Amino acid sequence: MNTHQTTKTSHLPPEWAFEFHGHQCPFMPLGYRMSKLAMISLDVEHEADHGFYVFPELGEAHPQTCLMDGIQVATGATYGKVTIAKTFYGKLAATFFHPKKGAVRYAIRNEFVDALGKFEFFVFRKNGIEPSEIPPPVRQEILDWTYAQPDDAIFKVEDEPDFRFMPLKGSFNKTKCSECGEYVFERYVRMKDGNPVCIPCSGYEAKPMTKAVAPQPNPTP
Repeated sequence: MNTHQTTKTSHLPPEWAFEFHGHQCPFMPLGYRMSKLAMISLDVEHEADHGFYVFPELGEAHPQTCLMDGIQVATGATYGKVTIAKTFYGKLAATFFHPKKGAVRYAIRNEFVDALGKFEFFVFRKNGIEPSEIPPPVRQEILDWTYAQPDDAIFKVEDEPDFRFMPLKGSFNKTKCSECGEYVFERYVRMKDGNPVCIPCSGYEAKPMTKAVAPQPNPTP
């Protein structure tokens, strides 16, 4: 496939982002680029604390979730700060929300995904080859082409004036589980025979990690 291009986006992830992510692929940079454009649209900076939220519409056990690592690198919204949460819709899109600036949704266009899928990179991937094991020239080919595509050919953009989200109020309060003796934060304390216990010791509500449900944006009534 001829990938000679004369232009390149200015929204390129730093090299350390690939080290953080673990391999070269097109979707981590796409998440980074999507986020930078959303941040410009909302007039927000990289988030140091807990004031900017992202809701990727990806799920699990499907490809291209690498998008989320690029989102975290660009925005500062991270899983550790609980400022990013998947909606599990299984779509290549994300809503970016700032309580004082509003919300905007970016989705990757079907036409772009279809064109991207014609590269040799995805022949390897569909045959079970991990991205880090794909020959470097094949990886670089798809990156160069992706970087050269104009923003409006990649992303569909929608303002979300009715989007609302109310984060849970944080608390430092915790107690010891009466069975295992480990601390558990009060939101997750359960009662068993009149004593406080953690969820694993409670014997109920123990869900496999792969079935954990992410916080959902609150729709406008």
